[in-house]
Amino acid sequence: MSEQAVEIRTADGTSDAILFRSDGAAKAPGVIHLTDIGGIRPSHREMAERLASKGYSVLLPNVFYRTGKPPMFDFVPKMGEERTMKRFAELAGPMTPEAAERDAAAYVDFLLACDSVSGGKVGVVGHCFTGAMAMRAAAVRPDKVAAAASFHGGGLYNDTPASPHRVLPRIKAELYFGHAIQDQSMPADAIKKLEIALATWGGRYESETYDGAYHGWTTPDAPVYNKAQAERAFEKLTALLARTLR
Repeated sequence: MSEQAVEIRTADGTSDAILFRSDGAAKAPGVIHLTDIGGIRPSHREMAERLASKGYSVLLPNVFYRTGKPPMFDFVPKMGEERTMKRFAELAGPMTPEAAERDAAAYVDFLLACDSVSGGKVGVVGHCFTGAMAMRAAAVRPDKVAAAASFHGGGLYNDTPASPHRVLPRIKAELYFGHAIQDQSMPADAIKKLEIALATWGGRYESETYDGAYHGWTTPDAPVYNKAQAERAFEKLTALLARTLR
């Protein structure tokens, strides 16, 4: 496995990132791996590396470049703790829907221009906070994103004009949503409404809730990590990418 530190020019600045590639592969389909709000750290590096080992060129961008460079936390975050919630707000604040779309467009364009990437389309996978960003990537580059997946994505459906589900009419990609149970950021009612919106949209998609899997279950360093369901999620992701990029 090879990795390369890269910099991506965006409309708002420069995002640092890591590009992972399997050894011996001259070119491979491109995938963008978006971290949760914890940012780039060993667990997400391992997730991106594992995906690359399946024959993909995987871009792991620092989506919080406006705030700083990894590590994004100098303490162990704990949900509900004052300093953790304050840090979450510092990271999430600059990531408006408009900023997320600008960044997503830059990430897609950068990856497709890499010598190690084959084909004219990429896949995008988001986790928690960036599940919505994966959708926005597919919306802002509809002819370049063939697949977008969200695992325990938060706030994918709400009643505001900026709700991520409102970008669906712009999307041509195949979509996959893996939801958590008892997720305050994406409760059962919101999941139901998202699925109604997806059915109305009419594109190809799958949306399912993982039994016994709580928000953050795919990430190995999460307190709620569920290995069996994380493996199932990885299988779903690789099947989606194989269908759409190969």
